[in-house]
Amino acid sequence: MGRPPRPRTLALALPALLALGLGLALILLATTPETPTRGPSSSPQKTTAGASAPMGFDGAALPSGTVAPGWTLADQNGRRVALSGYRGRALILTFLTATPTGTSPLVAQGIRGALDDLPRPAPAIAISADPAADTRARVRAFLAAASLSDRMRYLTGAKAQLQPIWRAYRVAPASAGRARFERAATVLLIDARGRERVLFGVEQLTPEALAHDVRKLQSER
Repeated sequence: MGRPPRPRTLALALPALLALGLGLALILLATTPETPTRGPSSSPQKTTAGASAPMGFDGAALPSGTVAPGWTLADQNGRRVALSGYRGRALILTFLTATPTGTSPLVAQGIRGALDDLPRPAPAIAISADPAADTRARVRAFLAAASLSDRMRYLTGAKAQLQPIWRAYRVAPASAGRARFERAATVLLIDARGRERVLFGVEQLTPEALAHDVRKLQSER
């Protein structure tokens, strides 16, 4: 018959057994599925028509299926321009004042930089947020300073024409106060089907990010 284990042998074996048990418990915890936490999803969103829309925009993706409100206005050369004329193309839309200071020159430069980065041209439209001050001469000078004379159409009109457009696009015009207009300045991307898709605030707007999102819309079928 073997001798019973000595007390010292049991004392030495006990820590090893505890360590083994702890290791097994950790392995079981690591292989147990965690409860998912709330957060952004990388899966495609569903549009109102049931088609999937790709994610991964640098700007803020807007709810699917929102059709951009229509408009028809005159540009800096007196030519009539309608939103419906851009169906089939991704469109850059913003609301500006033709001033050399504030956010409008920054937005214009961001759009110009994005247009420079795009291998395929994209139309860019600015709608006046200050029709009383945005004369055609002033608008042309503003576009020339931003190197956008032949690359952006700046639309103006009477205040009565523009007010419904400002409301439809939730724009604070210059008449609401310069500070409020500056805080609310945005760039909106409209897809080839005429839907509002991506919104950039001034803080998020960079030429690279804007060009990236325009390319994504241009690649959609």
